[in-house]
Amino acid sequence: MLDIAAICLVVTALLAYLNQRFVGLPTTIGVMAAALLLSVALIGVDLLGWLPGLRDFEASLMASIDFSDVLLQGMLSLLLFAGALHIDLSELRRYRWQIAALAVGGTLLSTLVVGVALWAVLPLAGWQLPLLSCLLFGALISPTDPIAVLGILKSAGAPRDVELVIAGESLFNDGVGVVIFALLLGIAASGTVPTAGEVGLLLLHEAGGGLALGLALGWATFVLLRSIDHYQVEVLLTLAMVAGGSSLAAHLHVSAPLAMVAAGLVVGNHGRALGMSDKTRHHVDLFWELIDEILNAVLFVLIGMEVILISFGPGSWGAVAVAIAVTLLARSLTVGLPVALAPRWFKLPGGSPWVLTWGGLRGGISVALALSVPESGGRELLVPLTYAVVVFSVLVQGLSIGKVVKASVCQSTPNPAGDRENRSDPVRPATTGHPSSSRPGR
Repeated sequence: MLDIAAICLVVTALLAYLNQRFVGLPTTIGVMAAALLLSVALIGVDLLGWLPGLRDFEASLMASIDFSDVLLQGMLSLLLFAGALHIDLSELRRYRWQIAALAVGGTLLSTLVVGVALWAVLPLAGWQLPLLSCLLFGALISPTDPIAVLGILKSAGAPRDVELVIAGESLFNDGVGVVIFALLLGIAASGTVPTAGEVGLLLLHEAGGGLALGLALGWATFVLLRSIDHYQVEVLLTLAMVAGGSSLAAHLHVSAPLAMVAAGLVVGNHGRALGMSDKTRHHVDLFWELIDEILNAVLFVLIGMEVILISFGPGSWGAVAVAIAVTLLARSLTVGLPVALAPRWFKLPGGSPWVLTWGGLRGGISVALALSVPESGGRELLVPLTYAVVVFSVLVQGLSIGKVVKASVCQSTPNPAGDRENRSDPVRPATTGHPSSSRPGR
């Protein structure tokens, strides 16, 4: 395991260096593209009979990594906590109902739209999947992962409100999507359809229990942080809370992703403002920013290298095109259309529906969930479809979202609520400006 981790880190570091030195793409997009090209090149030279063994080495390396387990049981909680830590709760409250509608209602509706549309259209491409398998695809492809696009949105001058809604939606729809996927996977395994009451209780236990656990963990950590002033110990406390909290959530059968989002919001707002000195705040922010950047780079390298194990049959490209089109259509119907039809309620600038639709990138969580589908659930087709949608969204949508922002939002009418130029960045609150470096009550 140590050798595998070392190889992954070395490959990630080298690809990140080459991207930064010669290409200049956003790190996550750049390393994924480089890893994908490297894997395709190894497949090509192997077919030509050159450098025998390199393809087999990469394939054995990737086969030894349980991608689903590494992400869902390891990286995801750390990434979600790091993301939530830098969300300004005062800004999030202004859009709490809009984000909740998109993250919960939008994810549920997207699962249904993708599943039914794929089930109806896929036969035109020469493939047939049961409706339940198509719904599984809808659940695993609906969660968005806009981490790679946030930097592009900032550089393109996207309004902060749009950034906040995209970031907030993605943090919560990851957890909602995992819960829906687990529910559908349970139906597929048992062969019985639960009643509406049973579904409601399960969602309440998984999602509500995860949020409650996260709030409790975040508050307990805040109390501990406020009682000392030692940044090394306080960084360790936050790390221990994420690791221990994720394990506890698994034992309690509640949503670990939602628990980490809730805990991150508490620690990132009350903990940073009232429980940390300026010095501690700086070190905690820096630590979790590094964790976020490193894990995301490793994750996207693994996504790029995973192509070595995925089989795209000669007749699967039509299904790939159908999956990409259906996913984009569902995103536009469940997110873009509501924002366009209710501009006064969403309070976003004109052109935002285009940005929210095109900026809904899919990432590692979709691939991880697809790899956990059993063979009887249509895994043979769902895995390549999922991988193709993820690669398309990251490389095509991720690299073009800046142009979409400039062509739509940046040239549209300002937000009717007013563009508050002097407020702090909603997705990365300022770390200074507190009246004293010592904490209240010390």
